[in-house]
Amino acid sequence: MEHLTIKSFGPIEEANVHFGDLTLLVGPQASGKSIFIQLLKLLIDKNHIRKILEQYNYIWGKDVDNTLDLYFGEGMSKIWKPNTDIQLDGKPYSKSFLLPSKTGRIGKTTKDEESLFYIPAQRILSVSDGRPKNFMEFDISTPYVLRQFSETLRQLLQNGMGKSESIFPISNRLKEPLRQSFNDSIFHDGKVVMDERTGQKKLRMEVQGMSVPFITWSAGQKEFMPLLMGFYWLCPPSKVSRKDNYKYVVIEEPEMGLHPHAIKSVILQIIDLLSRDYKVIISTHSPVVLEFAWAFNLLKKSKVSDDALFDLFEIKKTTATKRLFENILSKKEINTFYFSRESNKVISRDITTLDAGSEDEAISEWGGLSQFSGRATDVVSKYFVDEK
Repeated sequence: MEHLTIKSFGPIEEANVHFGDLTLLVGPQASGKSIFIQLLKLLIDKNHIRKILEQYNYIWGKDVDNTLDLYFGEGMSKIWKPNTDIQLDGKPYSKSFLLPSKTGRIGKTTKDEESLFYIPAQRILSVSDGRPKNFMEFDISTPYVLRQFSETLRQLLQNGMGKSESIFPISNRLKEPLRQSFNDSIFHDGKVVMDERTGQKKLRMEVQGMSVPFITWSAGQKEFMPLLMGFYWLCPPSKVSRKDNYKYVVIEEPEMGLHPHAIKSVILQIIDLLSRDYKVIISTHSPVVLEFAWAFNLLKKSKVSDDALFDLFEIKKTTATKRLFENILSKKEINTFYFSRESNKVISRDITTLDAGSEDEAISEWGGLSQFSGRATDVVSKYFVDEK
């Protein structure tokens, strides 16, 4: 997967995205970023999606509009228009792509395997009462990607955490510098466990002699928890660096609810995913994420050593952190695309340079993420009077 082009799909008039090792999608709310990424998953993982839906007794039949509702959510069937044009790596996809194959049900083949792991923006809904919901606890109005993500977390806690009741920290989950970074910026020595005192296994935090239920955690801690479990799923506690057959990872708004220091910790974990050779796609509204992309590409262009990344993230050089940053600057690429809404139509633009001196405001203002900061500076410079 290198290149996806879309014309006339939902609110998207035209999108043309070349994927890097890390691809960032920016733009205002309702600018089609989620629809774009969900479509990408459908193109890549159609067979697996069909298998899962049929497993839960949904019908994947000749009614393509019904299939679109099952996947994107109820009422979304008209997203695929008569003039929609979709191409992935030069291969065209028509609406008939969603029709069942002539052989009927999909058999057990490599085509059934899931290749793209999707962490949705609404992930807090998967653990809203302190436990991951199963697939069928959501109704058809819920997009498939959220239902499947929640089910994956449920399976992880039921079968994939071993005998440990602790969810964080765990010595064999994630690299030690990353665990420490998450502790320092998010959990502050709190221990996350699965507790059964209510009759159901639910998340609680043991901190300062208290046992705190999930509902009373800070907003950032609650938002981060399903993201952390997604990282657990992708980073197996073994010598195998990647999970199963996954090649691609989508994370929508990883910054949600987090302080900039915590966002920096999440970026470190994303770098770890890159070091495991996942291709990562992120939609974001965070200037911190764009600042990282801007700095990364300038450092890469300057052909500096990995030492620059230690300075950027203010972490010590150890054996573990050396492995984290090894060859990242020299071998990985970060691309950034802006989904802009113009006359009620969405068009994507490549703003990878993030050049603050560009005459193109989409580039210089980082897809609008630095617009207010620049405006505030201009206004203060105009009106500020030094009382001295």
